[in-house]
Amino acid sequence: MTADPVLIPGGRDVRASHDTASGATSVVVACPPHPQHGGRRTDSRLTAVADALADHGIATLRFDYGAWDEGRGECEDARNAIAWAHDHYERVGIFGFSFGGAISLLTAANRDDLTAVSALAPAGSLPAGFDTATALADISAPTQVVYATRDTTANWQPVVEQARALDYRVDELSADHFFVGQTQKVARCVCDFLASHL
Repeated sequence: MTADPVLIPGGRDVRASHDTASGATSVVVACPPHPQHGGRRTDSRLTAVADALADHGIATLRFDYGAWDEGRGECEDARNAIAWAHDHYERVGIFGFSFGGAISLLTAANRDDLTAVSALAPAGSLPAGFDTATALADISAPTQVVYATRDTTANWQPVVEQARALDYRVDELSADHFFVGQTQKVARCVCDFLASHL
């Protein structure tokens, strides 16, 4: 796997790493956790998922958000990253962790151009007032929500309840919010789902 720098077109300064995979026709856009808490595209959960996807011949586009905008601009960043991905690949999925999990679900709502959606420990809401659980009903692509049973950081319960009500795939891991010591288990869980659709 080779990581190439990418500048995502759009009105905000969004830098990305394009993890290529030989012969890949599919890519996953990876949304990092909260940027005000150090969330970046180098997050260990994002890079572990990217490595696992590369083993399945799937590329990844990991990006850093532009200037903090309480979720509004960050969703725009994800939409612009998806547009870049569609310009280069046949099939596009989206994945995110924590704040990024919420961004991935919110961005996937009301669009029909995504092949798969996965959210790891998604936040239940964003500062701008977006309700992540409500957005789930407007996602048409196969969707996975992964949560940690000992997570006391993200308000994930409404998202998991709604995902189950909609018969989306829900995976439970015995971990805290940061999945300490379980990065590879997380990567396998997420990759197995995304690779099965991409």
